[in-house]
Amino acid sequence: MPEHFELLDVFKALISVFAGLILGFEREMKDKSAGLKTITVICLGSTLFSILSYKVSGSGDPARIASYIVSGIGFLGAGVIFKEGFTVYGLTTAGIIWMAAAVGMAIGFGEVYIAFIFLISAILIIYTAKYLTKYFLPLHHHKILKMRMSTHNFMTYKSTILADLKAMTSELNEIAIEKEFDHILLTLELHISEKQLDKMENFLTSNKNLEYFSY
Repeated sequence: MPEHFELLDVFKALISVFAGLILGFEREMKDKSAGLKTITVICLGSTLFSILSYKVSGSGDPARIASYIVSGIGFLGAGVIFKEGFTVYGLTTAGIIWMAAAVGMAIGFGEVYIAFIFLISAILIIYTAKYLTKYFLPLHHHKILKMRMSTHNFMTYKSTILADLKAMTSELNEIAIEKEFDHILLTLELHISEKQLDKMENFLTSNKNLEYFSY
């Protein structure tokens, strides 16, 4: 016979809601697609599935139901990831969803201390990563630069413009080249330091051979 629910299950639910609120707060403040409500419900739902998994499994494998949480969360995570041009958004939100499910499962199986150790670790990463990047990692930006020139100017000035850009960047790669009527659109991928970014902007805005640019 399946085990009856205990008062401990209520405490697990409350703890799970608390953990979900902590994880979802930062996403809510940044107005992301998965915010406070979504992440809290994911954490709570993972806790419930974990509780049911070991209560109804009897003498079977208690991880049988809970194992499907991992694959199910994968679909939810994929739903918040989207691509715009060459830029991908939502990876951090998807990671937090995955973490919320893991924390909820740990709480559901009674491993509350482990759940909060990893919860605190995740929160530290979320809130300190930008400062670690700013002060301990090189300040390089990844940019996708699009430039449009007339066909005549492109053939004449392409090599000169690329040489000037290479002198300002640590890495520069040509991604695509498109022709539209008498215009050429060149797409570049580049890595550039914070210091050189202003210099590149001045170069692009003052270059009379460029009809249009964006990055």
